[in-house]
Amino acid sequence: MLETRNLTAGYGAITVLWDLSVTFREGALTTIVGPNGAGKTTLLRALTGLIPHQGEILLSGTPLKGKGLMKTWDLVAEGLVMVPEGRLVFRDMSVEENLCLGAYPTRCRGRLSSNLERMYTLFPRLKERRHQFAGSLSGGEAQMVAMGRGLMAEPRILLIDEPSLGLAPVMVKEVFDIIRRLKAEGTTIVLIEQNTSVALSVADDVHLMRSGKVIFSQAAADVNLDHLHDLYFAREGQAA
Repeated sequence: MLETRNLTAGYGAITVLWDLSVTFREGALTTIVGPNGAGKTTLLRALTGLIPHQGEILLSGTPLKGKGLMKTWDLVAEGLVMVPEGRLVFRDMSVEENLCLGAYPTRCRGRLSSNLERMYTLFPRLKERRHQFAGSLSGGEAQMVAMGRGLMAEPRILLIDEPSLGLAPVMVKEVFDIIRRLKAEGTTIVLIEQNTSVALSVADDVHLMRSGKVIFSQAAADVNLDHLHDLYFAREGQAA
């Protein structure tokens, strides 16, 4: 469903991704792990049109350039949606207003009310706080708002960047329970996550990035966690 071919991207004169070719299977949850600076968030920004790139990004087999889909809002309209790292909620707006902003694409507006009720079913805590300013929420609640806002756009492919970052363990469990539910419903998910054990517990496919490249890919069920950590920390060549 989503694929990159020889993708190169970065910021100005600084190249972060180098000839990256990776496929995200339809209906699967693909997790991307790797140390800080590996290029994980840069990959999501390239996929969503937030930064320029060279090489190809294909959606349902068709290059985005060929479809004229180079702007972020065009991609959201096609169902490619990102939940960003750090939540990035609109602090001075209510929880419900934040959620409603996710339904901005024209194809979603007619189902705003029903999708809003679905979010309150998925995240009961948000219904209790729907009139509260988003800036007053806990980190876990703000993460739920960010995820709910993304889901309001009815994504075909959901990109989630570091959902556990800064959260207490009980909130991490709650957030990942929602991710498991979305996966069970058939949503294609690309998950960036530094907690490798939690990431592998929900994943179908695993890619390890380092220095702007994918250096390891495997089905999650076949991954040896110790070996993955050796690769993660670049110690695979060291003596035991």
